[in-house]
Amino acid sequence: MQMELASVRKGWLMYWNWVWVWVWVCVERTNGFYLPGTYMHTYSNGDEIYGKVNSMTSIETELPFSYYSLPYCKPRGGIKKSAENIGELLMGDQIDNSPYRFRININESLYLCTTPPLNEKEVKLLKQRTRDLYQVNMILDNLPAMRFAMQNGVQIQWTGFPVGYTPPDATADYIINHLRFTVLVHEYQGGDLEIIGTGEGGLGVIAADPDNNDKPSSPPGYQIVGFQVAPCSIKRDPQLMTKLHMYDNISTITCPTGLSKYQIISENERISFTYEVEFVKSDIKWPSRWDAYLKMDGDRVHWFSIFNSLMVIFFLAGIVFVIFLRTVRRDLTRYEELDKEAQAQINEELSGWKLVVGDVFREPEHATLLCVMVGDGVQILGMAAVTIVFAAFGFMSPASRGMLLTGMIILYLFLGIGAGYVSVRVWRTIKGTTQGWWRISWFAACFFPGIAFVILTAINFLLWGSKSTGAIPISLYFKLLFLWFCISVPLTLVGGFLGTRAKEIEYPVRTNQIAREIPGGKYPSWILVVGAGSLPFGTLFIELFFIMSSIWLGRFYYVFGFLLIVMLLLVMVCAEVSVVLTYMHLCVEDWKWWWKAFFASGSVCLYVFMYSINYLVFDLQSLSGPVSAMLYIGYSLLMALAIMLATGTIGFLVSFYFVHYLFSSVKID
Repeated sequence: MQMELASVRKGWLMYWNWVWVWVWVCVERTNGFYLPGTYMHTYSNGDEIYGKVNSMTSIETELPFSYYSLPYCKPRGGIKKSAENIGELLMGDQIDNSPYRFRININESLYLCTTPPLNEKEVKLLKQRTRDLYQVNMILDNLPAMRFAMQNGVQIQWTGFPVGYTPPDATADYIINHLRFTVLVHEYQGGDLEIIGTGEGGLGVIAADPDNNDKPSSPPGYQIVGFQVAPCSIKRDPQLMTKLHMYDNISTITCPTGLSKYQIISENERISFTYEVEFVKSDIKWPSRWDAYLKMDGDRVHWFSIFNSLMVIFFLAGIVFVIFLRTVRRDLTRYEELDKEAQAQINEELSGWKLVVGDVFREPEHATLLCVMVGDGVQILGMAAVTIVFAAFGFMSPASRGMLLTGMIILYLFLGIGAGYVSVRVWRTIKGTTQGWWRISWFAACFFPGIAFVILTAINFLLWGSKSTGAIPISLYFKLLFLWFCISVPLTLVGGFLGTRAKEIEYPVRTNQIAREIPGGKYPSWILVVGAGSLPFGTLFIELFFIMSSIWLGRFYYVFGFLLIVMLLLVMVCAEVSVVLTYMHLCVEDWKWWWKAFFASGSVCLYVFMYSINYLVFDLQSLSGPVSAMLYIGYSLLMALAIMLATGTIGFLVSFYFVHYLFSSVKID
């Protein structure tokens, strides 16, 4: 036994020695680090780097398609797909290699290929993609290609370039077959610095060796800090171009302005693809290279709108909170200052929340569903909170495509333990027993994921029918099912078991055997419940506009600091609205407050969904086709459901603790 303890002690000592060695190395050698996905590459003069292409996208259809679904030039070694994470696959990204070659600091004009004569199917597809405003999304050193265009005298920046061009009031379509790339590079003098562990998806660490002062400094390297493209349509002689080979030099040419010099899309046409590359030295530092992409249009309006919303919400919340405190404190003070006889007399004379003391904790209707929805709401709320906090502190870099969605899925899986715990805890409080806790945990593990699975499956059938890259591969389906049933479900059951072992929440008052009759009112109570959701929506709709523009209009959204503030305000407003509405219902002797407390704040989902329809009608007027509309509505329903569960859970839990505190403060015989 002593020998075993000695061996265990020795093992722990060796472990901690290794830990301290690594800590010492990090402290002594490391001057700085880059977050995963934001590592930097340093190139030398003449180094070759090949661009990549992502799925083609359109704000008209919202259906992504593979780049090589069109007759573009293919790389010499064949098409190779890049490794993609779950988030990229769910977003419809399909990143492939491309034949576009760049040699650092070498300006050149190159020939790629000439297609065979276009057939009827290829012409129809090219025309359709052109008229649907599809964009080609090219990537170089993890930077998307940026294009500048003039619109109403204002310079607008876009990512990607169009497949083709259709002039107004014209029947002909023209393809973009010549690209002029401008690559911005920053000269980087490494000196005694070295980069450790770089690689795709790796962690780049800059380390300095203090003992190499006598060594000669390394030659300067170059970092790519900008990637711009200017698309052109140029009609070329296919007989002359077919004599060339890929990457042969050609003479530079100015983009034509007349339609007669554009490359038309028609049958039996042979299209020649060429491109130019120009390297320009830039003062932009590598950590700032994403600033041009993340700069949002109308930033002043954004700041002003957020500030205005914050002031309005704080003002309204302050008024409601002050009135509420004064009213409840006055009622409690008057009630507790009376002796027992006076309390008995006033109970017969007065109406209000004091008269429902024997019914306020009566079991609600559909208690199982309520427990499950509250548990799932905790899971969704925790996922959103942790994700937004990490993103606000810069851990969700836009350079890591799909990282945000992947992180949300992982968090949701592991927060299943919270869903099981809360759902079983609420069930145990309502029923007074732990019997059937595993059934509640199972329902909590399957309720929201099951609905999401049904919606995504229906959407996926539509995408499969359209042959879109947005369709989830069947292999990913099995992976998601594996994660669901092998991680989320067991953790939810573990959380439910922990809920059975938690301290029981005891009611401060006894429940009467016979339920008290609820007085009738002039108006249905659900009108007030639905109307209450407008106040939480007031904190959401501005950020909701920017988020939906990011999702459906292809814009970057990276103001997670604002989103974090809005989320905190939303939690406060949901809590206050539900508490006030619960108090109002108790004052009119309506003791069925459970579901009303949930939907008082959860009804914001109705406003979110109606706003989504409004956004579809007025802001996405170009969206065409029933498939695109059903895709939009399906995702909007899923978003509204998640918001309902999260906000409803906030309102219910705060209202429960308010009612528990309120009736525990009253003298009851």
